[in-house]
Amino acid sequence: MDYLKSVVPSQLLGERGSNLVVINPGSANIRIGIAQQDSPFNVPHCIARRTSQLPKKSVQDQLLNSQVTTAQHVDRERAYDIIASLLKIRFLDEEVANDQYPQKMGRVDGFPAQNNNKKEIVIPWADVFEKGKSASLAEGSSLRSGEHLTSKEGNGDGEPSSSEPKHREFICGEEALRISPSEPYCLRRPIRRGHLNISMHYPVQQVLEDMHAIWEWILIEKLNIPLSERHKYSAIIVVPETFDNREIKEVLSIVLRDLCFSTAVVHQEGLAAVFGNGLSTACVVNIGAQVTSVICIEDGVTLPTTQITLRYGGEDISRCLLWTQRHHQTWPPIRTDALTKPIDLLMLNRLKESHCQIREGEVEAVAVVHSYEDGVPPGSHKTKLTALNVPPMGLFYPMLLVPDVYPPPPRSWFSDNEDMLEDTWDFPRRPDMSDGYYPGSSGFYPMWDNYPVFQSKPKKQDNIGLADAITKSILSTGRIDLQRKLFCSMQLIGGVALTEGLISAVEERVLHAIPSHEAIDTVEVLQSRTNPAFVPWKGGAILGILDFTRDAWIHREDWIKSGIHVRSGRKYKDSHFLQAQAMCFINS
Repeated sequence: MDYLKSVVPSQLLGERGSNLVVINPGSANIRIGIAQQDSPFNVPHCIARRTSQLPKKSVQDQLLNSQVTTAQHVDRERAYDIIASLLKIRFLDEEVANDQYPQKMGRVDGFPAQNNNKKEIVIPWADVFEKGKSASLAEGSSLRSGEHLTSKEGNGDGEPSSSEPKHREFICGEEALRISPSEPYCLRRPIRRGHLNISMHYPVQQVLEDMHAIWEWILIEKLNIPLSERHKYSAIIVVPETFDNREIKEVLSIVLRDLCFSTAVVHQEGLAAVFGNGLSTACVVNIGAQVTSVICIEDGVTLPTTQITLRYGGEDISRCLLWTQRHHQTWPPIRTDALTKPIDLLMLNRLKESHCQIREGEVEAVAVVHSYEDGVPPGSHKTKLTALNVPPMGLFYPMLLVPDVYPPPPRSWFSDNEDMLEDTWDFPRRPDMSDGYYPGSSGFYPMWDNYPVFQSKPKKQDNIGLADAITKSILSTGRIDLQRKLFCSMQLIGGVALTEGLISAVEERVLHAIPSHEAIDTVEVLQSRTNPAFVPWKGGAILGILDFTRDAWIHREDWIKSGIHVRSGRKYKDSHFLQAQAMCFINS
């Protein structure tokens, strides 16, 4: 402990971080890197697999409601008008006279290259054909089910064809989002809305295989850690608050059994985030691509009763940007579909990041948008975007975002859905029972295959605005001293936290959301020390390096042999010993 108090963090990262891989999986992106790196690789969490099925399904997902209902449409327009009144901008049915730009501008192929804004440069279609390196990778990456990727298949006699280019068996990351719909690929996203993306159209085995393949590809292609060297490394897994116990167990199996790390430990994003910014107490507001979560941390300990999950995020803001432009008739007459064309969502995300902000008055910008049609090169269209301050306000008025277009996955698979921070049921183990089995209500079952059903209270999932969620979370602590501290220690993380004007908007609206009878008159959002999207990843690196005794770590051999039993000496839940140790370092 004396050493921890004297050493500087960068020295500790250099000494202990070279063999620690920090993995922070999210719904849309995965952040992964060596602990001693300044920042992780940020990779779209998706995979496109070559398919021969006809008719081809280009996106394999659990979309249950791809159409906005009439009621949702009415609510969305009502929310827009409320926001327009607050921001002092025109309403949906108002026209602006004497506008200096025409409402629509035509196609401008070959738009001048001097536009140096990289976010507006056309996104190219992905190259789906094999090169030497990708062919060897496909051959060496077999999946957990024993499926063999037939990268060497060729002209029918077992020899690869030398005259015709061969399609890659799978494509990961951003390239997977840039595949033309005319190509023989099916896009899959293993995580959706903060949970494993399991449905009748996307079974659990495929979800886990795809996650394994994506992570294996990143470890080899981005981190240059081959399977033969993996036993020298340990993994810190920073999981979303939304993950249930079984999801955490499956992720641990991927990391220890399939990816062959020697040891692993699990931390939650909220806890990791406070350490990532050098804090001990904070209300962590994590605004991701598809889920927003709020949770309070006191002195390095998570308060599980304060957790609130909101089913909207950055991608919903991007879809709202498109809806807003179409209603104001500023979007070019092109076929843009953020739900079924991933490359369109990629474009909309970039437009949102470069142009959306929160402030009063008309917020407009001239931008270049692109059209992506099957079998033809992308087209460029110069246009004026308007009401750019409306979409991010959907965080406070979620009916504007229509988040239920992407509903959460069905929960029937999660038989043991207790919160990872709550006490679990404890069944005594019989001495005559083998390590691989655990008692259920009607006999003995394999540890992970038929995990017994434990009834527990569901996670909080509210369709309320961000300011109300933050206020509700903090006030649920029930202690005025802690409430005052938390209201002055709000921490915004996630990619959406970079939105210009969001911090002041959160402070203003949280202050107004506090009931008048509460003795609280000050709120403050703390500035992040690093990129808000990477704060949990950085905190995971710090936690992993400080935990040099590794009492909370799980060894590969132990996991493969019998898993980790409930109430065993070694825990995959929060390690209070680790929190105390880390706090000694942070506060020194």
